[in-house]
Amino acid sequence: MKQILLLEDLPEIRAYLRALVLQVFPGSTVIESARIADALQQVVAHRFDLAMIDLGLPDGSGVKVVQALRDQQPDAQSVVVTIHDDDDHLFPALQAGAYGYLLKEQPREQLMEHLQRISQGEPPLSPSIARRMISYFSAQASRPAAQQPAASDQLMPNVQLTEREREVLLRVAKGFTLPEIGTQLGLSRHTIADYVKQIYRKLNVSSRAEAALEAQRLGLFRR
Repeated sequence: MKQILLLEDLPEIRAYLRALVLQVFPGSTVIESARIADALQQVVAHRFDLAMIDLGLPDGSGVKVVQALRDQQPDAQSVVVTIHDDDDHLFPALQAGAYGYLLKEQPREQLMEHLQRISQGEPPLSPSIARRMISYFSAQASRPAAQQPAASDQLMPNVQLTEREREVLLRVAKGFTLPEIGTQLGLSRHTIADYVKQIYRKLNVSSRAEAALEAQRLGLFRR
């Protein structure tokens, strides 16, 4: 069972998402908020395993709640559920610590499938969002060398990844699922999951977005 925060101002959508998460995580406790101020109070009062967060709220951006959870409850997984699929909404949310980013327009079954993958260690990302991330980092990698970060900026101190870990990290950054990575490398999904945990621990990251940033910094997209 999970303790889940649901931040959504529209009652009908809030009811829809509540029913959806309870179907994916039966027996969980869902605490609902319609305003950022109330959600921030809930973050102080309760410990959460998962948060479903809209971005466009009457009193501001849900990114504030993502940041609060990252700072106060680092083990909580924040998943943005929104209508916005543009860079101006996506990247600030990911940089604030969002574990996943889903679009409300997706069919119910697809949303449920994405949430179910959380228990398998896979961040929930709508396909168009994953493609946007790949496109962004690929564009960064294709910049002229003069515009690339200095080599000293690309490597994190005291971080050494094995060649296999680099192969896995690159595929994680490109948006492949754990089973897909396993098939590509001839390994089981569980083995890939172990690699991902080890990579995240070494890089001190907790989301696919952060991992993609580190893959770009390490120059893996230019391999």
